[in-house]
Amino acid sequence: MTARTDIDRDSLDDFGQHDLTFEGETKRVYVAGTGPGVVVMTEMPGITPHVARFARWVRDAGFTVWMPSLFGRDGAAPTIELAGEAMRSTCVRREFQAFAAGEQSPMALWLRRLAAHAHQRCGGPGVGAIGMCFTGNFALTMMLEPSVLAAVMSQPSLPFDDPAGTFVSPDDMGAVKQRLDNDDLTVLAYRFEGDTFCRAARFEAFASELGDRFVATVLPDSAAGDRGWVGVPHSVVTTSLIDEAGQPTIEARDAIVRYFAERLQLASRPGDSAARQGRG
Repeated sequence: MTARTDIDRDSLDDFGQHDLTFEGETKRVYVAGTGPGVVVMTEMPGITPHVARFARWVRDAGFTVWMPSLFGRDGAAPTIELAGEAMRSTCVRREFQAFAAGEQSPMALWLRRLAAHAHQRCGGPGVGAIGMCFTGNFALTMMLEPSVLAAVMSQPSLPFDDPAGTFVSPDDMGAVKQRLDNDDLTVLAYRFEGDTFCRAARFEAFASELGDRFVATVLPDSAAGDRGWVGVPHSVVTTSLIDEAGQPTIEARDAIVRYFAERLQLASRPGDSAARQGRG
């Protein structure tokens, strides 16, 4: 796999840019690659160079990446200042707050519409999705969209004030479990052992709800590289990833890509995709 990134700033100029409207909300989406669609949802504080690097790895493995701009400054390196700015502006938005009140989140609905759109554009049996940190929980509820066949939660961090919380309403959790059982699907999840934003209690809660449909991997803190602005082992496939053969974070990245390939039948159905790079 190859990737191009400037850690201080990423122009994202190898992605097509499209303004897409679903549920009455318009957001910019960065698109690149060919093959089955994979929705890559950014972590805080936004689409950083490390997030874009991961998206390129997925693209280079034979997928069309759909990377929506949900918050922050696209392409900027993560800093404490930018994180604070993104957190202040995002946490008050109803689209991110709704689950806390047991309501269906407008953001979750928007992301499902994006997945359906990606499937329509790319063809194939379905699409994959990965959420990180602030968006980690959304990857799970995207399984309520029938076209989503593979979902990955990387260090899902909401709600911040309840380490054992799932940020998924009881109705949605029940519907996700039924869908996973009916279609014989699994959801992958990753975290570092000492992550204080995504604690063991949260994975235990997901496991209690989903049983063996929830496949969790906990990496030792020694496997984390740069701890970034959060100051703890946290971002499994982005900031904390050590880009060296044999590293646990590289093995996690490769396992995620294999999971997408298996679920989306990349090897056995290479002609299914109608997508072209930058196509919206």
